[in-house]
Amino acid sequence: MNTEQAPGWLPHYLVPFFTLSYPTARPAHPDSFPTSNYYSNGLLDGCLIITAIAVMAVLRDVTRIFIMEPFARWKLSRDLRLAKQKEAARSNANGKANGIANGHANGNGHTTHVNGNGFVISRQEAKKMRRSVIRFAEQGWSVIYYTAQWCFGVYVHHHLPTSVLNPINVWTDYPHVPLAGPIKFYYLLQTAFYMHQVLIINAEARRKDHWQMMTHHIITIVLMVGSYFYNYTRVGCLIMVLMDLCDIFLPLAKMFRYLGMSTLCDATFVTFLLSWFVTRHVLFLLAIKTTWEAWYVVPRIWDPARGHFMTKETYFGFFAMLVALQIIQLIWFWMICRVAYRVVTGQGAEDTRSDDEE
Repeated sequence: MNTEQAPGWLPHYLVPFFTLSYPTARPAHPDSFPTSNYYSNGLLDGCLIITAIAVMAVLRDVTRIFIMEPFARWKLSRDLRLAKQKEAARSNANGKANGIANGHANGNGHTTHVNGNGFVISRQEAKKMRRSVIRFAEQGWSVIYYTAQWCFGVYVHHHLPTSVLNPINVWTDYPHVPLAGPIKFYYLLQTAFYMHQVLIINAEARRKDHWQMMTHHIITIVLMVGSYFYNYTRVGCLIMVLMDLCDIFLPLAKMFRYLGMSTLCDATFVTFLLSWFVTRHVLFLLAIKTTWEAWYVVPRIWDPARGHFMTKETYFGFFAMLVALQIIQLIWFWMICRVAYRVVTGQGAEDTRSDDEE
């Protein structure tokens, strides 16, 4: 328990929920983060994960309700009002009756009502706007989180003696214990996020790829927790920073689509497609290849007292889950390529993986 770094007013039993637990002495010659505090790991780390999940839930709702939804509602209402004004102007110019400004049932039989901004919208338009506002707000939180966490991951990776293009050094001198504070905090935050995501996708309306997403998140959480306690943290940090980059662009593309900004949506989607291919099917495959080569580099020793957790069972279990993660992503990439085909043929980007409910 980290009582030394905890505020004096914090009750003893709450210390693990607000500080990094298990502080230990800094190594004599650390190869990364030479001025940081260092920590070992243990079950009390789960307390900070619980706090992080709670904070993420609050931040997500605050961002969604007070920032993203009001902005999307204003933007979509304004665009709809301008579109109706142009339609009315064209109708008047052609000598046609204006069925928009009378507040009664419109010409196609759909009920209309007056919006707070003083123009009439149909029930179908209002329903579509509400759905777009909610979806925009949901994706907004993802953009904020992935951008912040990817930047944090780049910071961590920059201070580690590891290379993206030649990642075998993530296994050199295994085990890498104790952990520098930034590495430990990064790992716990990422684990908390995916646990939070499991709660979200089960609380919200199910989408077409619900079980693929659940399988992906469960495998990811098992990999994170397992690599954390078995001290495979450097390969874990590398994989996480690779995965987070393209996750910025997909929700951003969806946000543009919900706002009706199709050109920006398509351009962002192409960026997402390229970043996905490079990070998840080139660089991630290098990480998997390196993990295979680790069998010949890392001594196969089970010695918890020294931080060694490399046996045949743990190694092949870890490797198999990385391969399973790659298979899921290959399935998704095939779906993404179908969307890319629609973009090229002028049909616009619409992600078939997760946007529509069942």
